[in-house]
Parts: sequence; C-alpha cells; structure tokens
Amino acid sequence: MPTMSPKKSSQSYDSITIEIIQSSLRAITDEMFATMRKTAMSSIIYEVLDFGVALFDRHGDLANTGAGIPGFIGMLEPGVKAIIAKHGSENVSQGDIFITNIPQRGGVSHLNDVVLILPVFHADMIVGWLANKAHWVDIGGAYPGSINPDAVEIYQEGLQLPSVKVIERGNANQGVLDIIAVNSRVPDITIGDFWAGVASMRAGEKRMLELVEKYSRDAVLYAIEDYIKLGESISRAALKEVPKGEFVATETLEDGRELKCRIIISDDEFLVDLTGNPAQSKSAMNSSRDATMVDVQMIYKAISSPQTFANSGSFKPLKVLVDDGSIFAAEYPSAMSVYYEISVLLFDLLWKALAPAFPNHLPAGHYASICGTFIGGPHPDDGKHHSIVEPQLGGWGAACDRDGVNALYTGYHGDTFNCPVEVTEQRNGLMVDNYSLSNEPGGEGEYTGGKGVNLHYRILNDEWWITMAYVRSEIGPWGQAGGLEGTTNYINVVRKNGKTTRYSSCIALPLNKGDVIEVYTATGGGYGDPGKRPRVKVIDDIKNDYLTPERAREMYGFDA
Repeated sequence: MPTMSPKKSSQSYDSITIEIIQSSLRAITDEMFATMRKTAMSSIIYEVLDFGVALFDRHGDLANTGAGIPGFIGMLEPGVKAIIAKHGSENVSQGDIFITNIPQRGGVSHLNDVVLILPVFHADMIVGWLANKAHWVDIGGAYPGSINPDAVEIYQEGLQLPSVKVIERGNANQGVLDIIAVNSRVPDITIGDFWAGVASMRAGEKRMLELVEKYSRDAVLYAIEDYIKLGESISRAALKEVPKGEFVATETLEDGRELKCRIIISDDEFLVDLTGNPAQSKSAMNSSRDATMVDVQMIYKAISSPQTFANSGSFKPLKVLVDDGSIFAAEYPSAMSVYYEISVLLFDLLWKALAPAFPNHLPAGHYASICGTFIGGPHPDDGKHHSIVEPQLGGWGAACDRDGVNALYTGYHGDTFNCPVEVTEQRNGLMVDNYSLSNEPGGEGEYTGGKGVNLHYRILNDEWWITMAYVRSEIGPWGQAGGLEGTTNYINVVRKNGKTTRYSSCIALPLNKGDVIEVYTATGGGYGDPGKRPRVKVIDDIKNDYLTPERAREMYGFDA
C-alpha cells in the first residue's frame, strides 16, 4: 500500500480549484448516501436512514462526513485505521472491500451495525478510503433481531465479522457471504443490504477517481490535506470563543448506578474526564471507547462550530479520559447490543453538564433514549418471517426562550426519519391504530418541554415477538432553571383479552393476533419557573390538548 505526499506546495494551486475539489468531496458522500437509500432492502435503512457514509484520506483520517447518523460516521475513522493496522500495505489491493462489526476492534457500535470499507486506488496508489455503516435487521444470535439486553457476552448477540475481505480484487468471497446469509433469519434482506452498501461505495469510488483524473492526483491529495487542516483551524478558533471552566454533572441509571462526567474547557483543549464510572455491565448495557469518543465529538461540535463541516481536524482539541473495562469503554468479549442506550445517556450527561453555561446552544434534557423497538414474526400476507426495527421519536427540552420541540429524534440520530405509517402497514405487516403526541403530564415550566409520542402497533398474525430496552423509564428528562422533569419512556402490551402490562425492557416477548403494543416516549424537561408561563400560552396548551384543565390548575393556578 504505497503512500505519498503531494508533490506541489499550496502555491501551485489556486484557491478556487482547491475549494471546488473540497466541495466535490461533499458531493461524493452525498451521492454515496443517496445510492444506499435507493438500493437498500430494509425500511430501517431506506426510510429511517439508519446508516452513515464517509470519505477518508489515504492514512484513514476522516476527510469528509456524509449525511446520516453522526455516531456512525464518527466511528468509521477508527474502523478504517483498524483495517490498515490489521492487513498492512502488502494485503490491500484495488477492488478489495472489507467487512467488520466487532465493537471493541474499531469502528463499530454493536454487531448489527455492519461496516464496509473500500480503498480507492489510482494506478498503484491509495488516494483515499470510503466507508459505509448500516444497521442490519438480523445478524443471528439467540433472539430475532440480534438484540439481547440480558446477554453477558458478545457470543450471545450474533455473528462476528473480524475485519475480513468480503470482496477481493473485485471478486466476492462467496464463503463469507454464505456464512452471513445462513446466520441471518432474513437472509434476502441482509444480503440485499450488503450489496446496497457495496453499490454506495462503488458510486463514491467512481466519483473520486473522476475527480483525480480531472484535477490530478497531487491536487486532490493536497486539497484533502488542506481540508483537514482547515477543519482544525476553524475548530481551534471556535474553541477560544466558548466559555471556559470546569463543568460537572451526574445521572442515575434505572438500576441505581451513578454516571458522572467532568468537562474542562481551556483555550486549547476540550477535556472530558469519565474516570471513576461504573465497571462494564454483565449485560448488553455497555458502550465501546469509539462510541464514547463520538459522544464527545458531537457535543463539542454542538457548542463550538455547529454550522461548519466536520472532519478529523475538527476534533484535534479533544481529549477523553476513560477507564478501560468501564461502562464507557467495555472490553471484549462484553455484550453491547443495546450500547445505544448508554451512548445516548452519555451524550445527554455531557449536555447536562454544559447546558447552564451554554443556554443559547443547549436546552433542557430530552427523552435521551433511542427507544429501539424490534418487532417481527410471520408476515400476515405470505407467512414468511419478517422483522423490523424502529427507533422512536420523543420530546426535546425547553430552551431559554422557547418551548421544546415535539416528536423529534435524539441528538444522537442526525439525519434520520420515522418510518411512515403506510410503510409500516403495507410492507412491515403491522396495523398502526394510533400515532399522536403524548398528553402525559410533565416538563412544565415558563417554557414547556416538547411532547413525546404515543404509537400503537396492532399485531395481525400469531407467533410474533417484541424486543426493546428503553432508558429514562424511571427518571424523566431533567429540567433547567426551575423547569420540571419530563415524563418517561416505556411500552404497554395490551393483550387481546384486555390485560395490560408495562415494560421498560423485554426480550422476544411473544405476541399474537389482536395484541397491541402501546409505545410512550418522554416529554422533554421544562425551562424556568412554571408560575411565569404567560396565561395566553396556557390557554393555547389547553386548546391544543397539550394540557388538561386539571393539570393547568395544578401547575399554573389557572382556571378557564
């Protein structure tokens, strides 16, 4: 894998040409994203957009982020570097594509999030890398959907793919594909999503090589290098403008364990100290070091320069201290299938620590759970096994000058969407009886927290199941400046006979025709003293069914 440095200095290229090349990098990842969306087989990818793409320089440093889930994109850099470290220059060839999904070995979050990586060659030289990461609906394991909150080791969660070549010199390794297919309960969808990822990267490869042919290899390599330096320059300048000091916060898990963080901001460094946190769980409630770093990257970007692009240069000022073997840096072979609940809680914890000092950037707490809902069984139309995963929308916290946003994905999600009711009913074999904003009381303040959702899935065939694990099921989103705590995340399972049971976690819970899953996601935290909420807004809340007259009297002393 030969390397090289651009031969010419910045004096050799005019700034317009360099900016055109850099803008083209963004266009390349946009096309990769569009290709994946249009060719994927599962609704979690083509509707929810639970994937991410990115472009890297020849050393594996993030050069340009594509659209998609920020957590996915940020983890791809260590994934590419893990491939480079494992295989070395002598074992990487034009036409190779690598596949990996082991969280503790670079670039991955849990086994369902499969990473594909492609080196881009021009002649005999690597000029960059492309990567695609997407949630596959089933990768084997003890339970359908490959999500097992009670797993104690990764071997119980599904098939592991240890940074191997799935395509070599342009030829598919059919043995690897056969192993993937036979381990999945929905092999057609799984293999279809694999080829969609391949198509996405090959589209990016084609465009990147066109860029090299048009402007020269040296010009493109220089432009990428310059772009990363520009990212660092913008980031360091932005850091100097943010408030300095030490910021701390704590959070309590449902099992009573305390999470804590300490953030120290200086002119030159953004330090996050996570030492002293609980040891890794004997369950799937663990997060990898890579996922933890992405949490820090996302919150840093939110307070420093949120309107500018991001690449590896953007995060040079960051430093993270975390104990190996802790819940935020769990070691192999720890289970991690519900890593996302720990990651989103950490993101919210960092947010909580910084919010008082950044009132114009960070509102009160949001519902802070992916609320991943995994449902499946024999499709009512053809009897074939079918499974879906849908993260749920929830409420965001109120800000210092406005109410919170209703029914939005978490800050961890990025450019994702909920699955339309029509697709859920026609493609996924469920009936949606209700999809509305939740009217549970909570999150009141001078400005009120945004509403969560109330979504009812009706099961249309016997022998179905549901797996889910929601955090913030006991303690609602935190309020700010006197605002009240929001509501909580949970589901009710209403049996055909009317019996109702509440769950914050369940694994492959049996469902039959006529049963209903009622999903409730949290309302965000309030901001400010509820007594200061203007009367006209309370009247509007009652008219819009955000607030009952009884709750209005209780919270605001309001009589209609």
